[in-house]
Amino acid sequence: MTDDTTLATVIALCQQAGDAILEVYRNAEDMCIERKADDSPLTQADLAAHQILDTGLSPLLGGLPVLSEEGVQPSYHERSQWQRYWLIDPLDGTKEFIQRNGEFTVNVALIEAGKAVLGVVHIPVQGTTYTGIKGLGAYKYTNNQRQAIHTRQVQQGSAQQQPLRILTSRRHGVAALAPLLQRLNQQFASIDTQHAGSSLKLCLIAEGAADLYPRLAPTCEWDTAAAQAVVEAAGGSVVAFNKSHTQLSPLSYNHKETLLNPSFYVFGDPVIHWTELLKP
Repeated sequence: MTDDTTLATVIALCQQAGDAILEVYRNAEDMCIERKADDSPLTQADLAAHQILDTGLSPLLGGLPVLSEEGVQPSYHERSQWQRYWLIDPLDGTKEFIQRNGEFTVNVALIEAGKAVLGVVHIPVQGTTYTGIKGLGAYKYTNNQRQAIHTRQVQQGSAQQQPLRILTSRRHGVAALAPLLQRLNQQFASIDTQHAGSSLKLCLIAEGAADLYPRLAPTCEWDTAAAQAVVEAAGGSVVAFNKSHTQLSPLSYNHKETLLNPSFYVFGDPVIHWTELLKP
């Protein structure tokens, strides 16, 4: 378990990384964009944030390993021995960063036995930070003010004539969502679909601003871990179907050779029968 001092340190590191990102975002005419092996973009802001987080996190909690999107990624044989480690995405939403729409985040998660038990998600442009620790709740920090956050109940929203709020990616998997949206339209009086970038989508569900985020396109473990900890601490879930599509289970980490996530769903209200609603 972590203490308040550790959380405060992680928040400060994420904010420092965010400041380094903003320095490039606001001042650099040339972001020095490169292409990685998977053809995804890499900027000097990604690397600057990685350096701050990697250096700052490594000494914490007795010196845990740090697995970063922008760092050296060890073999599964090596990392499968890790029971506890930091999992980070120094700049989640690099394409949003390049487009300068503000919807990018700094993500840091603490993984224990395959579960995200602590998460910090910082939104540099907004100066907003979300945190979640298993068993200790989720919070939103804005202008040095801390506010407890919780997911919302869909029934309550319906009683107030509010639609089911569904978040989708700006760039990935939109066409694949059409059958699901059609099924949901048959179960709810109205649906409101909104687009957002990066792990900001999960944080919006954690604070009760949306109800469901289906992700049917590829992501990696560092994309989801920090925000999953926030969502779960706020009362929601981040889940994937088993192979037979009969059961939903929480996303887990470091249990397979690939770092790719399966398709997953994020929802806020645990009372709704999501398994039946989401089943293909």
